[in-house]
Amino acid sequence: MSETLRRSDAPGGIDLDRRPDRAGAIKSRLTSWDSIILVLTALVLLIASVTVDNFGTSRNFTFMVLDLLPIILIALPMTMIIVTGEIDLSVASTLGLTSSMMGWLWNQGLSIETIIPICVLIGAVCGVVNGFLITGLGLPSLAVTIGTLALYRGLAFVVLGDGAVADFPWNYTGWVTGTIGGGAVPNVLILIVALALVFGVVQHATPFGRSLYAIGANAQAAHFSGIRVARTKFWLYVGSGAVAGLVGVLWTLRYSSARADNGSGLELAVVAAVLLGGVSIFGGKGSLPGVLAGVVLLTALQNALRLEDVSGQALNIVTGSLLVLSVLLPNITTAVRGNWQRRKLRRAAAAR
Repeated sequence: MSETLRRSDAPGGIDLDRRPDRAGAIKSRLTSWDSIILVLTALVLLIASVTVDNFGTSRNFTFMVLDLLPIILIALPMTMIIVTGEIDLSVASTLGLTSSMMGWLWNQGLSIETIIPICVLIGAVCGVVNGFLITGLGLPSLAVTIGTLALYRGLAFVVLGDGAVADFPWNYTGWVTGTIGGGAVPNVLILIVALALVFGVVQHATPFGRSLYAIGANAQAAHFSGIRVARTKFWLYVGSGAVAGLVGVLWTLRYSSARADNGSGLELAVVAAVLLGGVSIFGGKGSLPGVLAGVVLLTALQNALRLEDVSGQALNIVTGSLLVLSVLLPNITTAVRGNWQRRKLRRAAAAR
């Protein structure tokens, strides 16, 4: 009898030679980029709480959640778009356009209950334009969304000019900036958690979500396997625009100010957070938990630097540096792990 149990001899018919290497699987998971970014986020929060005055206070926690609100909400659909190998750089301009429309509609005498869905719809229309140009005409998403970035921001200034509208109802502005029961947890955290759960389930637990990774890995192969690639990408852009419209409403209510320049430059922070969370800029790879950790890490760093009176220009340098590192470090990590695995295989082959 062979010293090694074969499939017919093993209990339950299991081939013990082919049992999964659990220790290797655990080690691989612990050294994955998602795990690394989670650890880095925890370290940054811990160090900042100890070394930066007022960072660990409940009041600062409230402000930090309000700061991460626009980034994290826009990052949810952005993650799906980048997983498919595309990008949307027009999100901040869509935010600015919906903010301007919100101010203009308020001046026309419409109720806030009517204005909010209209603004979300305007954002969705912006996404329809992007989706049609990219999937209908086959234009590259980078070029299209750079163009609509300028177009939507220009329209925002046409609608409202350089002025601002600031007399929105207190019950709405107070809810956005308020906390649950007067404590430290902001009301908007409920919205963040709810949308994160919805997007997380769709991306990681549905056929639609799995199709995104197939598209990002090989769009042509995904098409031949029956996935409607163009339609999927189109609806991703519509969703991205709608979420950007919602964020435009929340941004306006938080600051009680509708302005054409609201959210300027926010697309850089969103893309940096998504890539920092481990989503490959080339598509086909990434997870939402990693992105959420990336958003928290970026927001915590910016918050700590502001508390230390660091200038806005320096904050831009930090964001840009993180954007470069978020592309560089995962590739280095993957290369190191690949080399380690190849050496392990060579040692195993030599031992035989």
